Amino acid sequence: MIKAENITKTYGSLKVLRGIDFSTQEKEIVSIVGASGAGKSTLLQILGTLLKPDSGQIYLDGINISDLNGKEMAELRNKKIGFVFQFHHLLPEFSALENVMMPAFIGKTGTEKEIMNHATRLLEELGLGERINHRPSELSGGEQQRVAIARALINNPSVIFADEPSGNLDSKTKNEIHDLFFRLRDKYGQTIVIVTHDKELAERSDRILEMKDGQFIRF
Repeated sequence: MIKAENITKTYGSLKVLRGIDFSTQEKEIVSIVGASGAGKSTLLQILGTLLKPDSGQIYLDGINISDLNGKEMAELRNKKIGFVFQFHHLLPEFSALENVMMPAFIGKTGTEKEIMNHATRLLEELGLGERINHRPSELSGGEQQRVAIARALINNPSVIFADEPSGNLDSKTKNEIHDLFFRLRDKYGQTIVIVTHDKELAERSDRILEMKDGQFIRF
């Protein structure tokens, strides 16, 4: 699914990533843990094509991302990758339904009716069937995160990258979001890579990788 070889990233004199090798299996949930500043989020953004490494190769479904131009990379990102962040990045002027539909419109993955029906089904499955026309300001933090998860799923990606997906949530909502990741993996079959400080979520994963000073120290 995902394979990275000798990934490095430096900002000035700061070596953020020091020759990272990383790979996943199909339908695997991997948690990356470590102290702040270890390089976790930088690695996640590079794997998700949001940042370019200084050196190294990344393969997604057998495609060498390094060989793609900007347009090709954007198309691959929209079709094969879903993102869930700690801060939901929902567009405040649009409803929950419209936020979920947006990546599918950009990727032109169906007619407007098909996209709307798919987005509606996802929101209903995530317990938001009665909230689809609400704007983000009218939703709780947990509801906003569920909208963000539905948005990540709308184009049926191969992999979902989640950066501290439950970091701002209360304990009850956090557990609901954690359960949701495993349920969605079992139903839709995505590989999920999670950066987290949450010990409980990490321990439930199929595999835990720990980072320190830009390197993996536990596999």
